[in-house]
Amino acid sequence: MKQDIVKIKYFLYCRKSTDEKDRQVLSLESQEEEALKRFKDLKITKLSPESVSAFKPYKRPIFNEMIERIKKGEAQGIVAWHPDRLCRNAIDAAQIVYLLDTGHIKDLKFVSYTFDNSPEGKMMLQIVMSQSKYSSDKLSTDVKRGMDKKAATGWRPGLAALGYLNSKTKLKGEQDLSSDPERFHLVKQLFQLMLTGNYTVPKLVEIANNKLSLTMPATRQRPQRKITMTKLYTMFTGTFYYGWYEWPKKSGNWQKGKHEAMITEEEYDRIQFLLGRKGKPRPKTHKFAFTGLMKCGSCGAMITAEEKYKKLATGNVQQYIYYHCTKRKNPDCPERSVELNNLSEQIDNILAKLTISDRFQKWAIEYLHEIRKEEAETQEVSLTAKQNSLIKITKDLDNLVLKFTSSENAEGQFITDLEYQTLKSRLLKEKSLLEEELHAQGKAINEWVELSEKTFNFARYARVWFANGDLDTKRAIFACLGSNLMLKDQKVLMELQKPLKFIFDGRDLVEQELEGFEPSKFVDTKRKTANFVAEFPLLSG
Repeated sequence: MKQDIVKIKYFLYCRKSTDEKDRQVLSLESQEEEALKRFKDLKITKLSPESVSAFKPYKRPIFNEMIERIKKGEAQGIVAWHPDRLCRNAIDAAQIVYLLDTGHIKDLKFVSYTFDNSPEGKMMLQIVMSQSKYSSDKLSTDVKRGMDKKAATGWRPGLAALGYLNSKTKLKGEQDLSSDPERFHLVKQLFQLMLTGNYTVPKLVEIANNKLSLTMPATRQRPQRKITMTKLYTMFTGTFYYGWYEWPKKSGNWQKGKHEAMITEEEYDRIQFLLGRKGKPRPKTHKFAFTGLMKCGSCGAMITAEEKYKKLATGNVQQYIYYHCTKRKNPDCPERSVELNNLSEQIDNILAKLTISDRFQKWAIEYLHEIRKEEAETQEVSLTAKQNSLIKITKDLDNLVLKFTSSENAEGQFITDLEYQTLKSRLLKEKSLLEEELHAQGKAINEWVELSEKTFNFARYARVWFANGDLDTKRAIFACLGSNLMLKDQKVLMELQKPLKFIFDGRDLVEQELEGFEPSKFVDTKRKTANFVAEFPLLSG
């Protein structure tokens, strides 16, 4: 047997993955030195060392070449540090065992493991390789779990995009991203140049390499290098730069990143337009102020919005937003779309007719507070009466309990159980009703006045708020105007809230009544406008 082994030719296979998690695995040089020292009497042909992961089959060119050469009979044995250097997946493991079964491989030598080419030895080898497979699977699961956790907290796993840096001081799974002080402003400058519409991607590659001297950062595998066309296209179509990323990739699960965004989503869309692309699938984070509020006046379907871009003669890109029927109820709906500026102008015209003067607003609120004062005085009598009634009912309940539980009523001579329960139930209901009325006492008038004040404030400032507010403010103001909001013949139609309709229909008349007078001093003017003012609390309905 020893003579047969001496005749066997061996290949020396050394492997260490570039992302090896097991820090105990020796370097490629150390594996080779230890193997040659341990098996110095064997006929060994050294193969080029391999720095590739063995997690997946068919990914190692040196290993695949070795297997093919063994099948051709160039060698009949393999020398390696440990079985897990040969394989960490089921397919490669099965291939090694199959070659042992067919006799293509007659012997395996390991520095840190002893192999016997027998049924028992092959069984033990399979167990060891299965353990390697298990370790790989577990490691992969643990790594994936950690990456998913990191992604969920707002930090995209993996190598940082150009212009950003991975944290190197925190634990794995807790590392974040920061702006690269050397490259961030240069990459942002490329985005700004692209947004002008005056530069092609090839021209920007030239600018990046020659004028900006922008380079890709060095890694363990590659040194610093120039920017390529492919890199710029990848960068300009990457959603990461406006703050979003998909994790896992191609999952449709989008995350909002915590990193500093380099561009806005609108700028991203303009770049896609300039590139002649629709862009990669990404989260629809666009907010349109008036979607979900209006229906089509012809078919009754909801009104939606979409944005379009137009390249101007100057090279700049103009954004347009159009509101139109979804046509879900009637694909042939004849209603045409309305551009946002037109729609906003129509809403502004409605608000203009509702807007009251500062003089009117101040007088109305002053008058409302006078009403509240008068109501409070009137209700004081009612409040006192209810409080006295509550005190009396409370005493009646106490007396009822004392009478029922007295020794003289042991046999129910004065009040039976049924009578006691009936009286007690009635008194408790009366007590509860009075407590509710006392709690609500004055609340209605206060809410009435508060709602009225809000209505007058709305009428005074809504137009200004609408003109200067953000999307949420514009949406809220439009929704408050009325009900049954529709878009028909490119016109906004609605049923104004009742108090606002009073303003819409009677504002000019009231302003004329107030013109030239001091309302607080003229009873006649106050009387003429009192009924008008009294309608405003209906805004809540």
